[in-house]
Amino acid sequence: MVTAFVLIKTDASRIPETAEEISAITGISEVYSVTGEWDLIAIARVAKHEDLAEVIADKLSKVPGVVHTTTQIAFRAYSQHDLDAAFALGFEQ
Repeated sequence: MVTAFVLIKTDASRIPETAEEISAITGISEVYSVTGEWDLIAIARVAKHEDLAEVIADKLSKVPGVVHTTTQIAFRAYSQHDLDAAFALGFEQ
């Protein structure tokens, strides 16, 4: 699984509608409205690296209201949930 974080600038008058349309794209697991330089952050989760082009370039970037995107591809996850799962392998509670 490939995970990417897509930072999105939108037309300010369409933030909720843009977020809803992005969240409906297959391959987008979550969309957040955020403070700061960016308006939205979407999390893309796809099977292969090549699938990101379809989800982000072919679909997300063409949603009305999307002005600019920057994509960050995750190398590795370090969440507590992932660490707990890794150390619990083979042990029953």
